[in-house]
Amino acid sequence: MVDSNEELVQDALAAKADHAAIAEVAKIKFVADFRKACEQNVCRKYNTNWVCPPAVGPFDELKARACQYTHGLLFQTVHQMKSSFDWKGMLAAKKIHDGVFRDILASVKNKHKMQKVLPLNAGSCEFCAKCAYLDNEPCRFPEEAFASVEAYGIDVIHLEKTCGIPYYNGKNTVSYVGLILFNSEE
Repeated sequence: MVDSNEELVQDALAAKADHAAIAEVAKIKFVADFRKACEQNVCRKYNTNWVCPPAVGPFDELKARACQYTHGLLFQTVHQMKSSFDWKGMLAAKKIHDGVFRDILASVKNKHKMQKVLPLNAGSCEFCAKCAYLDNEPCRFPEEAFASVEAYGIDVIHLEKTCGIPYYNGKNTVSYVGLILFNSEE
């Protein structure tokens, strides 16, 4: 049981999120066309794992799944890069973000006793070196594989603005978001 939404925010910040806020799911803007970016394979993860399109499921089903929840803990990690083109730095920052994401999720589940949640991370799942999807096998670690906010068609810029979290954090930075949906009455 969540003692308060503010405690969730404070715990996320204590777990090394740079920004955190509570979002109302009713105010999340879902955009079906955002999935076209996935289909264009800009990140090179399309059709390569269970939690990215197309395997993650159709947009309408994902939106309906997300809308079963009332609130979300939105958090962001911000990382300084050597330059705007520091690809190695971005990959290292994503690993750090993933660790923060897992720590916050553990706190939500264990400290706050919230088991019915929908955790959405930034980008594709990187838990396994090679996803079982590529071998036509079921996910080996379904409790560790998280779909992305992008795969769900969530307008991250709008969501961050709604929650008072900056989208842009300065020159030579990269920011990653996580969103853990929950029902406030749980």
